[in-house]
Amino acid sequence: MHRILQSTIVLIAATACLTSAHAQKSSKKARDSEASASTQSYASRPEADVFVREVASRRHIDEAWLRASLSQARFNPTVQRLMTPRTGPAGVKNWRAYRSRFVEPIRIRAGLRFWNENEATLARAKQTYGVPAEYIVGIIGVETIYGQQMGNFSVVDALATLAFDYPSSHPRAADRAQYFRGELEQFLTTAYLNNANPFDTVGSYAGAMGMPQFMPTSWSNFAVDFDGDGKINLFTSKADAIGSVANYFVAHGWQRGMPAYYDMQLRSTPAQLAALLEPDIKPSFSAADMATNGVQLAPPGNSHSGLLALIELKNGDGETQYVAGTQNFYTITRYNLSSFYAMSVIELGQAIKRARTGAPALPDTDSEAQEPSSESTNSPAAEAAAKAYLRNKARQQRTPDPANFSTP
Repeated sequence: MHRILQSTIVLIAATACLTSAHAQKSSKKARDSEASASTQSYASRPEADVFVREVASRRHIDEAWLRASLSQARFNPTVQRLMTPRTGPAGVKNWRAYRSRFVEPIRIRAGLRFWNENEATLARAKQTYGVPAEYIVGIIGVETIYGQQMGNFSVVDALATLAFDYPSSHPRAADRAQYFRGELEQFLTTAYLNNANPFDTVGSYAGAMGMPQFMPTSWSNFAVDFDGDGKINLFTSKADAIGSVANYFVAHGWQRGMPAYYDMQLRSTPAQLAALLEPDIKPSFSAADMATNGVQLAPPGNSHSGLLALIELKNGDGETQYVAGTQNFYTITRYNLSSFYAMSVIELGQAIKRARTGAPALPDTDSEAQEPSSESTNSPAAEAAAKAYLRNKARQQRTPDPANFSTP
């Protein structure tokens, strides 16, 4: 009965996730390499026993199957360490340093290829959901460099570790553990409904999966079959990844035709600045409110009809940058709760768009570098010019940190 009631809800949304050949191969390698690190099982943990009984009742899952699956999950000390808050004084926030990890030649080159190869699908996603290509390309590039770095952690082990052994030093450890128990519940439910082995799937140390790094509940709620093959595969189907990111944005408030932010000049008093920053990244002020508090918006921001947020981008000891974020900027932060993250997504997408079309480069681009040709986007000459331009940039920028997975 449970399959009749629930499989239509979850089956199509997760089959590829749990049966991907890529996932099976990577999962075995990941678990074998970590076998010596820990042999601790969750079979005898009281809180795990409560979890099993509650989930079996709530989801109508066979309790014996659930218990057997969880008993195979192993504590992963690497996952726990990566989630442990850093000790000592907090570092100085630096937007330019953060940006350099993501808006850089490796991702721009890969993004240019990804956009050119999936131009029709990106155009269809824009028409269907109202999300321009640069934002979708930006997300997938920041998250996994277009599938190059999707993670090699067993998703079950990662989620179980964070559900039952979340680092106690975290100030919100109890809340975070509860969040990951919900993700573990969804992941195991999906596996059960699909008669799949939950240990065949790998992802980030937080349990995020596929090219867009969706958590299990996001996969269930927002992933879509955009290539029309009757299943959803965020590991290898670029079309499904593209459509799913766009659908996620719409579900979280994306407004068709609205820019993500407006440039501005700040002439606020300290008191006005404090008031503008108090709501953080949540849009809370009209354009008139901004003007009253010393913000001069660049057109057409001064006629924006929705609410805005003052986005602060600190640059260490350097001058802080500010932009006026719209609802769409806020929507991007629903993917990762960081203004730095959202701006990296936006600027990576913009950089790829410029490289693709031959438009002028960013002001901080090396003035001696020859910009890409303005010839036809997919022509060999344009591609060669873009690659030469990016090679020149690569000589002056460091390789990005490969640990680029976003943490919920």
